[in-house]
Amino acid sequence: MAPTALFATATTVQSALTPKSTKFKHPLDPLTPDEIKAVSQAIRRYTTTNTPIKAVRFINSYLLPPPKKAVLAALGIPLTPGGQPEAPTPIVRKAESDFLDVINGGTYNAILSLQYGEWEVDTCELVAEGSEPQITPEELAVCEVVLRKDPRVQALAKEVGVLPEQIYADGWAIGYDDRFPKSTRLQQAFVFARFSQHENLYAHPLDFIPVIDSVAEKVVQIDFPPTYKRAADGSVELSVPTTEAYPLSEDSFIESNRERIPPPLTPFEFLPDLLEQSDPTHKPRDDIKPLHVLQPEGVSFKMDGNVLEWQKWKMHIGFSHREGIALSTITYNDDGEIRPIFYRMSLAEMVVPYGAPEFPHPRKFAFDSGEYGMGTQANELSLGCDCLGQIHYLPGSYVTHAGTPHVIKNAICIHEEDAGVLWKHTDYRSGGRHQTVRSRRLVVSMVCTVANYEYIFNYYFYQDGNIELEIRLTGILQVYVAGQDEPNPYGTTVAPNLNAHNHQHLFSVRVDPILDGLYNSVIESDIVPLSAPTGSKENFAGNGFVVQETVLKSQVQDGARDFDWARERRWRIANTGRTHYASGKPASYNIMMKGGLLPLMAHTDSWVARRASFAHKPLWVIRDEESTDGGRMWPSGKYVPQTREEPKDSVGRWVKEGDGSIENEDIVLYLTIGTTHIPRPEDWPVMPVEHVNLLFKPNNFFTKNPSMDVPGTNDPLSKPAFSNGTTVNGTNGANGANGTNGSNGQDCCSH
Repeated sequence: MAPTALFATATTVQSALTPKSTKFKHPLDPLTPDEIKAVSQAIRRYTTTNTPIKAVRFINSYLLPPPKKAVLAALGIPLTPGGQPEAPTPIVRKAESDFLDVINGGTYNAILSLQYGEWEVDTCELVAEGSEPQITPEELAVCEVVLRKDPRVQALAKEVGVLPEQIYADGWAIGYDDRFPKSTRLQQAFVFARFSQHENLYAHPLDFIPVIDSVAEKVVQIDFPPTYKRAADGSVELSVPTTEAYPLSEDSFIESNRERIPPPLTPFEFLPDLLEQSDPTHKPRDDIKPLHVLQPEGVSFKMDGNVLEWQKWKMHIGFSHREGIALSTITYNDDGEIRPIFYRMSLAEMVVPYGAPEFPHPRKFAFDSGEYGMGTQANELSLGCDCLGQIHYLPGSYVTHAGTPHVIKNAICIHEEDAGVLWKHTDYRSGGRHQTVRSRRLVVSMVCTVANYEYIFNYYFYQDGNIELEIRLTGILQVYVAGQDEPNPYGTTVAPNLNAHNHQHLFSVRVDPILDGLYNSVIESDIVPLSAPTGSKENFAGNGFVVQETVLKSQVQDGARDFDWARERRWRIANTGRTHYASGKPASYNIMMKGGLLPLMAHTDSWVARRASFAHKPLWVIRDEESTDGGRMWPSGKYVPQTREEPKDSVGRWVKEGDGSIENEDIVLYLTIGTTHIPRPEDWPVMPVEHVNLLFKPNNFFTKNPSMDVPGTNDPLSKPAFSNGTTVNGTNGANGANGTNGSNGQDCCSH
């Protein structure tokens, strides 16, 4: 739940904010709630003494990561295969904070250091005009309050039968709208009616889209989209001659050449009690028996603060307002050798462009990470609902407008899951033996609610060395009211008078590899038929095919990659300084992303494409560069809201800077995965989850299958579903396979 809205704060130092402790256990530990308080206190002291700022509104405060080499040295991780770790050096804990000058305007960025137990401001600079930090939960909440109080909004709502207290709204970033000054901090609002407490407000969208000034807290514009109609020849016509924006000087409703459309009144509920009230025919399923996850001897993982160990894996789990989960220093214990794999892995950005071209719908392309923050939108997870089994939770904290911490107690869930069969083989010959080994995986997960959508982020670690990021999408479609029988060429009518526009979800996953050391390469592989024709002495049967491999060398020439479906293109991260004892190939991890590959449907010079350059390519490879302000972290720039062009600090610009080598260097990868959502009626009123997956798979990294030491187990609680009989389960046996447990009457796992 979002913190209570506080719209301006005084610079006076509050005695209640005295820090308790400034020690840190791990160099990558996120700022504690006490540290967030202390950072706010230090900034207030500084602005009072050194600036004309009279009131500040904190937007974010977070750990500024220490230098990578210093962290690796502190943790004893070598920079090269078989090398010795560098000697540890002192690490100064640093924080970064963005805040607004509420009275005079402007955004400031402060960098602080922890010196002798006290936070001190190192720099405090005014950010360039047009650079806006993320929109806070408090600003999103106040958007709704502002609309309810606005006389024009009240009048427009009343015209279609909606009272002021029934007005609800989702605040969104403005997207792109050059009718407004760059210096005005804006939100657009999608307005709905809620006729009773807790009902599904998305079933009742209103037909106008206001724009508010988040700092002044006032409505500055109200836009009406045009409508569509069917012409006599069957074609679809727009009510206006252009999809371009109307001038601010004109009345948007008049310019749209349309009629008002009242919100649909039919309820579409998802809460069980409201669903039963609204639909007398609704009956919950009663044929579902309980299914429990039991671990009678406890979990197999260990926690030391934010450091997790599970079987052979070890990692640090961080949390930030922007990324949510950030996994760092991921290592694997390979028969006693601690082998580093990834220095850091997180969701760095995402964008959700919608496909309706008539204004103002093209403004709908939310950068859910950079504009809102996955951390600030994280859910408080519930035991037995969001995660099953024996669960360990980690909290997440972020700063409020007042400078105090907002703590999400159960932000990150850690648990184990059965993952089916890990490996199996049966000697089919008479008297042959078999072995079955079941897979278990470790899950590190969080759930974020960004307005109508939910995103579930699951990081999986497997016993065979695989690492997977699974993103599940659910929640409620973003809908707009449609007229009776109005055609919807850019969406789906999911229910009467409800149009869900086509859209995409494109995620940018930042991967900082340290595969057997700091200096890595990326190898691109194309699979092609043998060039020799059928009937030739080299390829007589015509069946030959080979793998053509290319090491990416130049950042400018090779750093932005396209997928080639015809060649089954694939990539892998490699350390050429370590090779497999038999194959002779470098230790590598494959990047398996084919199922999530998709092109950005918008034109390359579109509003969204100019701001989200990462979405142009599925893979970007650049040299990592650290700096005092965080370095190369954010693929669409550090400050995302209201950008109008490709930011200077974005991946599309980085890849063009210099002609440095990306071979055997400290590199960073940005991987673009996602899904194109053409809505279905079955997605309404709440969507079943959609899956997007990214898998990292060892290739020549281990000498052999690393899970050969996982024992087969017989679950003593597993039993036949039905009594013994010949017809209950369809074949001659209690469980359908000529025996008591489906394997010729013997032990199901090993014989």
